[in-house]
Amino acid sequence: MTAKKQVVIIGAGVIGCAIALQLSRKGYHTLNLDKNPEVGYGSTSNSCAVVRFSYSSLTTTALAWEGYHYWADWENFIGIEDERGLARYHQCGHLMLRSSEEDRPHVVEFYKALGIPYEQWDNAEIRKRLPLFNTDICGPVVPVDDPKFWEEPAVDGEIAGGVFAPNAGYIGDPQLATHNLRRAVEAAGGKFRLGVRVTAIERHSGRVSAVCLDGGETIAAGIVVNASGPYSGTINEMAGVLDGMAIKTRALRREVHHLPSPPEFDFEHKGVMTSDDDLYLYFRPEIGNKITIGSGDPPGDPQVWVDDPDHFNREFTESQWTAQVYRAARRIPALPIPSRASGVVDLYDVSDDWVPVYDCSDLPGYFMAVGTSGHQFKNAGVVGDLMAELVDACERGWEHDKNPLLYKCRYTDEVIDTGAFSRNRNLTAGSSFSVRG
Repeated sequence: MTAKKQVVIIGAGVIGCAIALQLSRKGYHTLNLDKNPEVGYGSTSNSCAVVRFSYSSLTTTALAWEGYHYWADWENFIGIEDERGLARYHQCGHLMLRSSEEDRPHVVEFYKALGIPYEQWDNAEIRKRLPLFNTDICGPVVPVDDPKFWEEPAVDGEIAGGVFAPNAGYIGDPQLATHNLRRAVEAAGGKFRLGVRVTAIERHSGRVSAVCLDGGETIAAGIVVNASGPYSGTINEMAGVLDGMAIKTRALRREVHHLPSPPEFDFEHKGVMTSDDDLYLYFRPEIGNKITIGSGDPPGDPQVWVDDPDHFNREFTESQWTAQVYRAARRIPALPIPSRASGVVDLYDVSDDWVPVYDCSDLPGYFMAVGTSGHQFKNAGVVGDLMAELVDACERGWEHDKNPLLYKCRYTDEVIDTGAFSRNRNLTAGSSFSVRG
């Protein structure tokens, strides 16, 4: 194989493994590097692994709709047996509550344009399907240290129903899904080096040439792909490509909390994923008849940006726990609130506008799949294919910066202008600037 056919992928989370799979299937020799002892042990393992389609632009919605089809066809897509079994897709559906009639009307328009099945639920239907839900207006959201946090809502009336997408769901074991990808990569000839750290990225004659490891080893590489999650900014700095990026990434600390479902309702089997913009929360069924609760980044809540992903507070904070669970209790009045926090604390890899960067760089041979945490797990399959197409096109001489690649989706036949994910784009108009993307 020529040097240009040898690809080093920095990161062995769900995105890095999906990219390796599709490149391997194209005949590239791939090597994934990761500091963790197994694939999917970084931020991937703590992903809520939600698959939904309510995005802020038609392009990102189309990507998510295509991404769903990989999970629905997971066994055929993986194409091999895994001794641990295959990850299961739980198709529970996704309900987007609408605080008013003016709340995100574009979502329905995007669903119509892309042929995504959906249903309009009025409040009576919501209470019928989810009798534990209170359909009153519960906002506006205020910070937990504001005395008004404990007061009754100032606005009378009910929410404006919701939009339900029945094909949506979640992956119950994101680490297992990543292990499935690993086994498929290995079957296609790809390799993994785990428990190693990247310390430098070398270039020669104006092109990426090697990756250096903490033990002093240098690995020759004609192509390098940064899929390192919360470490993406650090890796881009090593590669010397930050000055050529209008959109950059940072690591953001997140807490997701697990609470028991009210005893009279089986949320694990009868609940649905729910986005609640009235309270800036999302809910997801969890194994053990629990409810996973995450933040939708309300104004006024602090965001904790982390400069060193190896050192951050991994303990639950009383303020975030209180804010999320007591807001959730407004929507679910019978929600049991334990005296002790449980759930996960980890980092998101976030771009300036919360839209990922899937792109080449100013350094020939160096590519990026970054800014992905929190809302791109669902897209691992399609992103792997998109990035493989992009790498292959650029290595064959395609001038992607001048003429962004048009990616043809394999399941839905949609055509995606990958310029929407350029490192040099303007801030994405209409972005939620939150985990909604």
